[in-house]
Amino acid sequence: MREQKQQKKKLDLGLLARVLQLARPYRSLFILCLFLAVVLAPLNVARPMIIQQIVDNHITGGGLDGIGYWIQLFLIFIVVNVLLRYLFIHRSALLGQLAIRDLRIKVFKHINSLRLGFFDKTAVGTTTTRTINDVETINTLFSQGFLTIIADILAIVVIITVMLITSWKLTLICLTTLPFLIIATYIFKEKVRSAFQVVRAEISRMNAFLQERISGMKIVQIFNAEEQEKERFKEINRSYTQANLNAILYYAVFFPVVDIISAAALALMIWWGAGSYLDDSGVTFGVLVAFPVYLNMLFRPVRMLADKFNTLQMGLVAADRIYAILDNTDQIEDKGNIIAEELNGDIKFDHVGFSYDGNRDVIQDLSFDIKAGETLAIVGSTGSGKTTIINILSRFYEFQRGEVLIDNTPIRSYELNSLRRQTSIVLQDVFLFNGTVFDNIRLKDESITLEQVKHAAETIGADIYIDDLPGGYDFHITERGLNLSVGQRQLISFARALVFDPRILILDEATSSIDTQTEAVIQHAIEKLIDKRTSIIIAHRLTTIKHADKILVMGDGKRLEYGSHDELLKEVDGRYKELYEMQFVDAEEVLEP
Repeated sequence: MREQKQQKKKLDLGLLARVLQLARPYRSLFILCLFLAVVLAPLNVARPMIIQQIVDNHITGGGLDGIGYWIQLFLIFIVVNVLLRYLFIHRSALLGQLAIRDLRIKVFKHINSLRLGFFDKTAVGTTTTRTINDVETINTLFSQGFLTIIADILAIVVIITVMLITSWKLTLICLTTLPFLIIATYIFKEKVRSAFQVVRAEISRMNAFLQERISGMKIVQIFNAEEQEKERFKEINRSYTQANLNAILYYAVFFPVVDIISAAALALMIWWGAGSYLDDSGVTFGVLVAFPVYLNMLFRPVRMLADKFNTLQMGLVAADRIYAILDNTDQIEDKGNIIAEELNGDIKFDHVGFSYDGNRDVIQDLSFDIKAGETLAIVGSTGSGKTTIINILSRFYEFQRGEVLIDNTPIRSYELNSLRRQTSIVLQDVFLFNGTVFDNIRLKDESITLEQVKHAAETIGADIYIDDLPGGYDFHITERGLNLSVGQRQLISFARALVFDPRILILDEATSSIDTQTEAVIQHAIEKLIDKRTSIIIAHRLTTIKHADKILVMGDGKRLEYGSHDELLKEVDGRYKELYEMQFVDAEEVLEP
């Protein structure tokens, strides 16, 4: 246990050093804050020293000559102290804001580089808490933690030193209560640290719950689950409230205890100091006036140190969580040095194997190839591995066995961004951002003009629907496009895919959410576009893939059949023939007069 505590201490110190590295770009500002902390320590004790001189040399001495000098000096010290303290508080807060500004960018950039597997396992609310709440907590480490702790420790050292020089006996009498204060402070620090760790965990839990329920509110209301979710939120809210109340309880107990200890120290000072003054034992009346000020200045930072140490600890807890994300190496390796600028579009899967969890293979020994400009249709039951194929091709997930090649070059050899620039995907579940139609289509890529966006929309027939919207391309879409119909959202996503002029086009159930009339509008555009691009179409509606050059039939992650529509229909007891007879033949019979 002791070794674990020592190791924990080392880890905390190492983590603190790592956090302080955030201030490296602002070294001059950090040094200024440290300098101000050093200067403020002796300035604080100057006031009671001046008061002592005024009382002993002028008030009790009976002469007011020269007292104006001391009063002026007292006022100068007050003004200088106020100005420097303002500068210290402002500069340390600025340092914290600059450091966490850079950290937010770093965290967000790193999150963008993580594999999708990270987001499969981590709740969005938890990631949001790390990026916003925990990063903001690190700010307090600079503005209220590390730097202010240094300033308070220096102040305590200077105050005790001056007190000892002034009257070492009176100082020792006053400090007899200090061990009790230290014990109370330590207990308070440990209790509050544990309480705030629970508070941070409950905040993360609440954020994750709220994000998930608000995003899925439609499902909650469809299944009339409002009451159940309300009760669950009540339970989470009670836990969060109780965690805060526990922390508040320790504060409510600690500060009165400190006041009692401070009062006891003051009583001892008056008792012994008054006796020494009356006995003329070296304690002057000025000392008796100054010492209560010294005690107040001593006990205040000692009392606040416990709270500031907890601030420091909470900052380190938050930093530990943030660095857990930054140290996550589950990133997509981008070691390719080939820029995919003018691809032909030949695609080949060569004995590819893939597993999401490392245990069960989702893709097993899969091989097929597509020539440039051809269209491959992938069909199969749910869970057969259809979407996984395009995830692998787009390098959202890394395959473990075999090889995937584009233009006879392994896809890992391509620079990742350039490879994805040549690939556009239209998904069944369309995600639109809060913003205009124009920005949603171009994804705020400044290199894409309004004319290009309009041309892409016209090509697929989406311009008719967009022009009908208030403001047209300037129409403001709400979060996730909830103020648009399903068909409108799908058409916008289709225009989004086309405006980047990809060499490889992937349609993943892209027309499944569109009504028959809207599908007819874009079907001719799809057929025209795939003549110029290598295309992969995943669809349950076989009407959309009948004219594909090749059809890949998947089952349990394996290639069951592969060939053209006519070739697969000739397969006796073939899976594709079975799907065709269940779906396509019935549809033709319905359409016959």
